Amino acid sequence: MSNANSLIEYDYLIVGGGAAGLSLAYHVAQEPRLALKKVLIIEPEAKTQNDRTWSFWADEPGMFDGIVAHEWRKIAFRSPGFERVLDLGRYRYKTINGLDYYRFVQQALANNPQFTWVRATVTSLENANGGVRVRSSKGDFRARYAFDSRPPDLAQLKQPEKHRYLLQHFVGWEIEADTDVFDPTTVEFMDFRGAQQHEARFIYVLPFSNRKALIEYTLFSENVLPKAEYEAAIREYLGNTLGLKTYRIIAEEVGAIPMTDHPLPAHNGAHIINLGTRGGRAKPSTGYAFKRIQQHSARLVAALAKTGRPPADATGDKWQFQLFDTLLLDIMQRRGETTRDIFRQLFERNPIERIFRFLDEQTSWADNLRVMNSVSAGPFMRSIGQVLRGRPGRR
Repeated sequence: MSNANSLIEYDYLIVGGGAAGLSLAYHVAQEPRLALKKVLIIEPEAKTQNDRTWSFWADEPGMFDGIVAHEWRKIAFRSPGFERVLDLGRYRYKTINGLDYYRFVQQALANNPQFTWVRATVTSLENANGGVRVRSSKGDFRARYAFDSRPPDLAQLKQPEKHRYLLQHFVGWEIEADTDVFDPTTVEFMDFRGAQQHEARFIYVLPFSNRKALIEYTLFSENVLPKAEYEAAIREYLGNTLGLKTYRIIAEEVGAIPMTDHPLPAHNGAHIINLGTRGGRAKPSTGYAFKRIQQHSARLVAALAKTGRPPADATGDKWQFQLFDTLLLDIMQRRGETTRDIFRQLFERNPIERIFRFLDEQTSWADNLRVMNSVSAGPFMRSIGQVLRGRPGRR
C-alpha cells in the first residue's frame, strides 16, 4: 500500500445528515457487501427538530413506509372553472415528518460500528491523494470517496443569460380547528383559485383528520415574499374558502427550494459525488425530491457494492424530461400566471397514473406525446424558441 493510501481513514465520507446524507447512509447499512466499509457522517446540527416534511406518491412499498405519518388515496385539483377529485388507484400519496426520519435513521445506525458521527461544520472538501480531504471545525479527515449533500451556492453559479432560476417557496401552518372542516381522505394537491399576480400561486393542504391539517401557500417564482403575504393568503383560504373562524396554529413551516435548469454536476472531481439538491435531485419543474433522493442512493450503493466505486452518473436523468422541465421553467419565469392553465389541462385531460409516471420520468415516448398534446402549444412553442436561441425568456 502506498504512503498516500495509508492516509485514508474512511471508505466513505458523507457531508450532511439531512434527507440525502441519511438516505445514502441507510442504503449503505442495508447492503451486506458493504458491511466492512468505514463511513464518517459529518453534520453540524443535532437534528432534534421537526424542521420539514417530505411528501411523495408511490405505487409500491418503500423502505421508509414504517415512519410514514399519513397517506391518502385521493387528491384534488382546483382552478377557476375546473375542479376534480382523483382516485389514485394503485398509488398512495404519503408524507414523512423530518424528525421521524432523522430519528429512524440515527437509531438504525447507532449500534453499527461501521458508522462514525461527528458534529462539525465542513470548511473545505477537495480531491487529494487518490481520495478526498475534508477540513472541518473538528479537524481534518481523509476518505476514499466523499458524498456531499450541502446545498449548492446558486448565487455564485448563476448564469441568467443561459439558464432559468426560480424558487418553490412557501409558508405552511399546521392547524387544529374547532369544527370538522377537512376531508382526511383527500389531499388538496393544487388549489389555484386564488389571484395569481403574474406568478404561479396555489394552496396545498395535507389533512390529517377532520380538524387537523397542514396548509401551505406555495409559489413558483423568482423571489420570496414578505412573510405576512403568505400568512394573509392562508388566512384568506381558511376564512373565505373553508369558512373557518377559529383555529389554533400548532406548527409552522417555511421553505424555498431551488428550481433551475442550471446543470448541477453529479461529481466534483474523481472522488466527490454530489447528493440531494446539490446533485440536482429536486425535480426542476415541481421541487419534489424525496423519492428521487432514494433512487439516487440505491443506484450509488448498487454500483459501490458491485464495482467498488461510484458510477459516472447515478442520477438516471433523461434528456427529454430535462427539456420538458426547462420549457416549463421558462414559462413560469416568463408568464407565471399561465402555469395554472397548463396544470388545469394536464389534470383535465390525462389519467392520474399517466401524470405521476410523467412526473416520475417513467413514461414512454407515446405517453410523452399524449401529455404534450393535452396542453396548449402556444406557451411551449415560444419557450422552445427561447431554448433554441440559448437564452431564457423574459416577460
